[in-house]
Amino acid sequence: MSDASMSELPKVCGIAITSPNLSSAIQETLRLAKSETPSAVFTLNLDHAVKLRRDARFRAAYQNADVVTADGWPIAWIARRQDTSIQRTTGADLFLPLIDAAAEQHVPVFLFGTSPGVMARVGDELSMRTEGTLDIAGTLSPSQAFDPEGPEADAAIDKIRSTGAQLCFVALGAPKQEVFANYARRKGLACCMVCVGAALDFIAGEQVRAPEIMRNHGLEWAWRLMSNPRRLGKRYAESAAMFAYLLATEPLSARTARPRAQHS
Repeated sequence: MSDASMSELPKVCGIAITSPNLSSAIQETLRLAKSETPSAVFTLNLDHAVKLRRDARFRAAYQNADVVTADGWPIAWIARRQDTSIQRTTGADLFLPLIDAAAEQHVPVFLFGTSPGVMARVGDELSMRTEGTLDIAGTLSPSQAFDPEGPEADAAIDKIRSTGAQLCFVALGAPKQEVFANYARRKGLACCMVCVGAALDFIAGEQVRAPEIMRNHGLEWAWRLMSNPRRLGKRYAESAAMFAYLLATEPLSARTARPRAQHS
């Protein structure tokens, strides 16, 4: 994408939202994967916005990302003030449609992250879903001490490369997954790295995603907070403060929403 095109994209925290909706994100991700372009796909949410201010490696990863979607209604809402076509697209939203498309278009995939037990259940679920047409080129669960730019990361990149996978789903949580995806991109791994957060845990039944009615009304955060208030309470308090900050500091030029001219 040209610098001129990038300048016209809506931005949140200085990060351009490159894909306005799920269909666009899937199309661009598959294009990158099939072209074997070293690339990364991220989904920007308020928790990421908080971490972007604290973590230089995380900021660098986002600045290098090839595809960024608006994950979470606050990010989508802020972006829509600049471009009315923006829709919410989470990592969990991307995962299964991309899996189905990969199976249909014979794109080999690699699953990286979570735990070995969860990974085994995910493999079984996906094999049943795609009736054996999905090419899972490999899977790997890193250690709890995994450094996304360390020797274990180098070994993981070598393994992914050796399988010939064109699409790799990274499920480590932020910022580790984005930093690793960017590291793999810098190392020239000819694969599209898609960061999907808890998507593999959802498929395996390790975590339960909010009901669709709550997701559609921007209440998935409430579901997650109720499920684990001790772990998530501070995170959501910081996210709420970030949302208020973004509303107060958004440039005046973004106050008038404008539709994007055309989407593929």
